[in-house]
Amino acid sequence: MRALAEELLTAYPRIDVLANNAGGIFQQETTVDGFDKTFQVNHLGPFLLTHLLLDRLVESGAKVIQTSSVGHRLFGRIDLDDLGNARAWSANKAYGDGKLANVLMTKELHRRYAEQGLSAAAFHPGGIATNFANDTSSVMRFAYHTPLRHLMTSVETGGSRLVWLAEGTPGVTWQSGEYYERNKPGKVNPQAHDAALARGLWERSEELLGLEVTGR
Repeated sequence: MRALAEELLTAYPRIDVLANNAGGIFQQETTVDGFDKTFQVNHLGPFLLTHLLLDRLVESGAKVIQTSSVGHRLFGRIDLDDLGNARAWSANKAYGDGKLANVLMTKELHRRYAEQGLSAAAFHPGGIATNFANDTSSVMRFAYHTPLRHLMTSVETGGSRLVWLAEGTPGVTWQSGEYYERNKPGKVNPQAHDAALARGLWERSEELLGLEVTGR
């Protein structure tokens, strides 16, 4: 992520949209960085990239879009003292926490930087017929890798929901700091309304990544 951030800052004097689209649900694994893989891929990686690009994003009045999931509402329950779920890990819980972190990060980005012109949104693209959940113990793998996948949303439809946010006008088409499903405000996990949790997750993420803690 640090190398990517350097490349982007060198190549682009202006960044209008940053779409943090990477994510997934995995088996339990600790990365070489020492974090739970699911939490790192879904939250810490996008958080680090966004953090490293923040000055450029604010200067550009950018839109920061997080690909979250309805899973944040179904499975997420964040404990700042156990972000890797070491006490009670499950694939669904780890994934739900990562996607809830996307929503909380969106809320905190809005709180910290909206007055400086940056806008942020999170969204659920839908249950997309991809190779999602192929490396997991979650029951979700059965939906994505059996004939049930034919009932899922197409890649094109899921992509169009990201494009809708990217091309839209914050404050007109959509509201900064909010979570969307099917291009409409979506129901969120009750923890998404916890401003202290959003602030705490931001600061804890900075600590874990060795960044300067920007408490505010």
